[in-house]
Amino acid sequence: MTTAEAYAEFGSREARGVSPTYERLAHAVAHDDALLALLDGLPPAKRQPNLLFGVVRWLGGPVDDQATFHDYVATHWPAVEAELRTRATQTNEAGRCAVLLPLLAALPQPLALLEVGASAGLCLYPDRYAYRYGDHQVGSGEPVLECAAIGLVPPSRVPRVVWRAGLDLNPLDVADPGDVSWLDALIWPEHAHRRARLRAAAAVAAADPPLLVRGDLVDDLPALAARAPADATLVVFHNSVLYQVPSPRRDAFARLVGELPGHWIANEAPEVLRYDTLPEPPNDALHNVLALDGKPLAWARGHGQAMTWFG
Repeated sequence: MTTAEAYAEFGSREARGVSPTYERLAHAVAHDDALLALLDGLPPAKRQPNLLFGVVRWLGGPVDDQATFHDYVATHWPAVEAELRTRATQTNEAGRCAVLLPLLAALPQPLALLEVGASAGLCLYPDRYAYRYGDHQVGSGEPVLECAAIGLVPPSRVPRVVWRAGLDLNPLDVADPGDVSWLDALIWPEHAHRRARLRAAAAVAAADPPLLVRGDLVDDLPALAARAPADATLVVFHNSVLYQVPSPRRDAFARLVGELPGHWIANEAPEVLRYDTLPEPPNDALHNVLALDGKPLAWARGHGQAMTWFG
């Protein structure tokens, strides 16, 4: 897929109906030969829309108008390029816990959670948040995570978590204002509710910080998994992470995690982890596949705002 095609698809499938600002901006970049030429000088993983838009916002640049966005990126390209090359999309959306919860609550309790690509670890607290599936509420506390769930009987309880750890190439610290500002810049412009959610979830994590380890998802996973308490059910999980990992490394990770004790929850785009058979997604918006131990069970929107159960 060319860079122009990637931006057009982002606008049509990810941002459409979710962020009018990013929808317009993505289609503008898709037809902007000058910006496409700059982006094509980067490694493929560094050209993605979320990363470019987040970097520009983090640097204080404009995203509301296509012309001023073009001018800013072209004028400040050395600074923009430097950030693109060193940063990664580490969207730490606590709302994704709403699609994980039905699986986590059904597993043998208590749980030892290990998130791969944990960012600041905000998805390691599914037991501390509250959830609303339509009229059905689960748990208490803040933030309250809303999810439109189709074909699913919502869980009646939150899981009991006795150990939580994260593995990331560049763990972020919720006590570091610079790290939190980067997480904020990755939230799409219109999403004030997600900014409030980030602050509430960061307060939860700061009050009881998780174990976050800097490391590789293959080389360093076994040692971290071995630190989990033996009397808890180990759950290795990840959300929209593996698209940043080269395909051979992805395959090595899948083999490795399948050999670990406990369970594996994957929440990734369908082209990232392949499954033999999948039903048609609910609509043409971009969906992840939620899978348990390699078995696909549901379609899930990227920020946890909706899921359609088929398992």
